[in-house]
Amino acid sequence: MYPNSKDKIPAAMYIRMSTEHQKYSPENQAAAIREYAERNDYEIIKTYTDGGKSGLNIAGRAALQQMLKDVQSHQAEYKAILVLDVTRWGRFQDADESAYYEYICKRAGTPVKYCNEQFDNDGSPVATIVKGVKRTMAAEYSRELSCKVFAGKCRLINLGYRQGGFAGFGLRRMLVNEHGEHKGILAAGEHKSIATDRVILVPGPEEEQKIVRWMYKMFTEELKTEQEIADILNQQGILTDLNRSWTRATVNQVLTNEKYIGNNVSNRISFKLKTKRVVNPESEWIRKEGAFEAIVEPSVFYIAKGIINARARRFSNDELLQKLKDLQAKKGYLSALIINESPDMPSSSIYSSRFGSLVRAYQLTGSRLPCFYR
Repeated sequence: MYPNSKDKIPAAMYIRMSTEHQKYSPENQAAAIREYAERNDYEIIKTYTDGGKSGLNIAGRAALQQMLKDVQSHQAEYKAILVLDVTRWGRFQDADESAYYEYICKRAGTPVKYCNEQFDNDGSPVATIVKGVKRTMAAEYSRELSCKVFAGKCRLINLGYRQGGFAGFGLRRMLVNEHGEHKGILAAGEHKSIATDRVILVPGPEEEQKIVRWMYKMFTEELKTEQEIADILNQQGILTDLNRSWTRATVNQVLTNEKYIGNNVSNRISFKLKTKRVVNPESEWIRKEGAFEAIVEPSVFYIAKGIINARARRFSNDELLQKLKDLQAKKGYLSALIINESPDMPSSSIYSSRFGSLVRAYQLTGSRLPCFYR
């Protein structure tokens, strides 16, 4: 027989699931934690839940952040925090970070209890050693999974399959089955529902294809700038694939993306394990040539690319960095979008090509990095 609730220790439980596909995970975690609470004389009076949140860092985990605030304020009425296991607390790449957040709770008089581990989190040397191993294993699991996911993505790219993102103006996403047979065009925001299905790019409406080819002609033959092309399109009431007005940046995207000549390209930007976002040099891109049906002649595409690259050759490295400094002073901060939307600036891809990455260019100017790079 269990004691009356007034004799039990008030506790909070923390629940985290990493993806929306784990829809039953919160219920399973809660059931296991409640069972542990009954066996160990705890009464759960508050629940914190981070749904669909990665355990790699604390960013975006509002429930965990709130719990830490409640504990540190000494206003929390509970005396312990119950968590299913070490991995639910987090898969922090730095094991010390996981230990730090646990220590914050312990220092405030609210110890963390792991309900489904084979050790008692009592501060003993054995518990400390086991937790260290568990935290390291949790971090390593994420690293291994990231490598496997990246390898799988590379394989699919080389097979010619599209990996996320919008199709782009003049193109459409086609769903295909495991035999490569077309199943139908995916609408905006629509995703495949069968694991063996894949997505490829196919030419869109003929009218959009004509507009794309016209843009290349204006740029390579008439020597119109991206902004001049955008102005003409807007004057004619033609919208982008996202139903927005054209800008210098959106025109530049059409003129520089290899998907218009049928190439499947990925890994232009890396954001592995929730670390800093990095714009990769072209040598690190994953490219499958001739994966899709082209709507622009390769020769025309590379003429456009040559024109864009030639614009940057007019500037020395020092001049490029000075322009970046001036833009930062004018706008207050930097981003690829701000660079691409500024009519007197080379495109962000020029900076990536010249300096190895946008981050490196920012660092060389002494500018403060945008928040998503820190």
